[in-house]
Amino acid sequence: MRVALFVTCLVDLFRPTVGFAAIRLLEQAGCTVEVPRAQTCCGQPAYNSGDRADAKAIALQLFDAFAGYDHIVVPSGSCAGMIRVHYPGLFADDPVNLPRAEDIASRTWELTSFLVDVCGMEEVTAHYDRAVTYHDACSGLRELGVKLQPRQLLGSVVGLRLEELSDAEVCCGFGGTFCIKYPEISDKMVTDKAADIAAAGAEAVLAGDLGCLLNIAGKLSRQGRRIEVRHVAEVLAGMTEEVPPIGAPR
Repeated sequence: MRVALFVTCLVDLFRPTVGFAAIRLLEQAGCTVEVPRAQTCCGQPAYNSGDRADAKAIALQLFDAFAGYDHIVVPSGSCAGMIRVHYPGLFADDPVNLPRAEDIASRTWELTSFLVDVCGMEEVTAHYDRAVTYHDACSGLRELGVKLQPRQLLGSVVGLRLEELSDAEVCCGFGGTFCIKYPEISDKMVTDKAADIAAAGAEAVLAGDLGCLLNIAGKLSRQGRRIEVRHVAEVLAGMTEEVPPIGAPR
């Protein structure tokens, strides 16, 4: 399969190793992976702020950038959800571009869902000797049904012990522009999330969405908690010895 990796803005600017981990996993699954240079943002910040015109303009760029690939894979539930779930609605009143929106939506997948549900991957060859807990990011869970797929793959990681998080499906408070518009509410939500992570007795917390992870890492760091924060792709790809945890001093 010829697969295009949609890197996402946060991965590109804050954690490029997530992109490299995704490529490693996709190649292990037998895919030919390309990273289109013309890709930009998915348009979600504009869309969530009510700026439909700019969201459409951004989407049109992606239609061209990702044309011709069998699948588009995204290491982020929120960006994948934007393309797969919201693009068709965004162009519902545009008969010319609606078919293009529906086409790109049908080819777009969150990373762990693609590995398990499309490629049939059942295990990885990674090692991570930690007790970990997992946060289910909102968009991946609610829009794309990503829940069991990362856990299935994590179950094959040598040395990893999964301790389920209390209220794992509750938002961490990031929510893209939500944390900017409602900082007090956002801070209370991530404070509660950090407390749940500590109560799980985990040495590390994983998730599939970098926005959530940056938010959680910041709160854990400010609280002085020594808990590693990592994108699930880095663990599954066996890159934990190559790169420090998110938020760790460099």
